[in-house]
Amino acid sequence: MDVAITGKQVDVGAALREHAAEHLNTAVEKYFDRAIDAAVTISREGSSGFHVDISVHPISGMLVKGGGSAHEPYAAFDTALARIAKQLRRYKRRLKEDHGGRRGEEDLPALQYVLQPEADDIEVETHGQPTVIAEMPTSITSMTVSDAVMRMDLEDAPVVMFRHDKTGILNVIYRRVDGNIGWIDPSSAEQSS
Repeated sequence: MDVAITGKQVDVGAALREHAAEHLNTAVEKYFDRAIDAAVTISREGSSGFHVDISVHPISGMLVKGGGSAHEPYAAFDTALARIAKQLRRYKRRLKEDHGGRRGEEDLPALQYVLQPEADDIEVETHGQPTVIAEMPTSITSMTVSDAVMRMDLEDAPVVMFRHDKTGILNVIYRRVDGNIGWIDPSSAEQSS
């Protein structure tokens, strides 16, 4: 597995690089022996702390993210790694229960855009249209609601759009401000009317 280790406002020494690469490889290979790649970002947090973000592609189409903070960079890394290991263990268990296969249709190709926040002077220049900063290909996967919740947790994402594997209709789950998970299911609205 390729591991990229970078520092933001931190000089990542050889010992920390070796520690991070070795421990991350060990943790990931315990669950996925052919993981694609991983990225570790170590940054300063305030005047005396460190924050570590780890993202791992254990299989194609899946991204697992975790982070950790501490006064020492090694402790911050270990906290983030513990979160990643827990998520990988949970995901591997779900794959075994699912017998490794997706039940739904093929992925739906889509484009993902990153938009610049609105400002008064930008609206005049763009004629009311938001400014597109980035455009990336993505796909909308067919899955169950519980699989979508698992993916949202693994990716540490605020929202996931998916094609419901039973109805084929696009659904959305999202993390609510109160900590619960919201689910938007257009097919339920059709049935109740």
